[in-house]
Amino acid sequence: MRVLVTGATGFLGSRLSDALLERGDEVVGLTRDPERARTAAPAVTWHGWNASAERPPASAIEGADVVVNLIGESIDQRWTDDAKRRIRESRERATKNLVDALSAADPRPRALVSQSAVGYYGDRGDAIVEESTPPGTTFDAGVCAAWEAAARSAEDLGMRVAIVRSGLVLDPDAGLLKQLLPPFRLGLGGPIAGGRQYMPWIHVDDWVRLVLWVVDGEDRAGTYNGTAPNPVTNAELSKALGRVLRRPAIFPVPKLAMKARFGSELGEVVTGGQRVVPRRALDGGFQFVHPEAEAALRDLLEK
Repeated sequence: MRVLVTGATGFLGSRLSDALLERGDEVVGLTRDPERARTAAPAVTWHGWNASAERPPASAIEGADVVVNLIGESIDQRWTDDAKRRIRESRERATKNLVDALSAADPRPRALVSQSAVGYYGDRGDAIVEESTPPGTTFDAGVCAAWEAAARSAEDLGMRVAIVRSGLVLDPDAGLLKQLLPPFRLGLGGPIAGGRQYMPWIHVDDWVRLVLWVVDGEDRAGTYNGTAPNPVTNAELSKALGRVLRRPAIFPVPKLAMKARFGSELGEVVTGGQRVVPRRALDGGFQFVHPEAEAALRDLLEK
């Protein structure tokens, strides 16, 4: 199978591309800097794309069976007006440009699997969150809703469209876990803002397997929560990480500290949470290899 991956040089895109290549698929990647990408990943066929400003080249789409759309600027930054514009355009505008290019392709790919995030739901407290839960009202929720709507417009082209709302993907070399490791290894880690908020996590290997499962299933369309089946609170995750590292996890991080680091708006979002469960994946028969947080952390950190 020939798979076109946007965002293929990013953390998740590179992991997915490696998995596709390992199983024998052909991978085409889109990036701003194809020469640099070729040096890092020569097995991928690279094409240049300024995602927010133009359609991807027709030569990149030619012959593709499935498109996996992982494009998007990091949301982990202070939400200034300019940052908000870039964050939204890198998702909504870029996805619209992608779908416009797909509309002109003949033949066109059979399916579009597009990334979204559990930020779609906003802060939900202790309530169980499934795929049918409506969107929240925060900035990131609005971005996710617009991102998803842009992807779903490919349904009008007769394509199968699936959305994966990813949670906190755990990997020691990227994302949340990478940020947590230095203070926890020093014995200075602990719960954030009281620790009662739920954290919808997923082991990176399960995230890759879930996306491949969606890619391969001709009947797998609509929205899937990309999270482990057993969400934990921030306090529970902190204690589990402390046990795995054999360090105390007793130093709380106050909410004001998060607002000082990320700004008031993102700081509020970071200290909220969602008790997300992957209902549709479970109902569809997907098997998680790492369903429990502490065992997942041990697998990631004790290899």
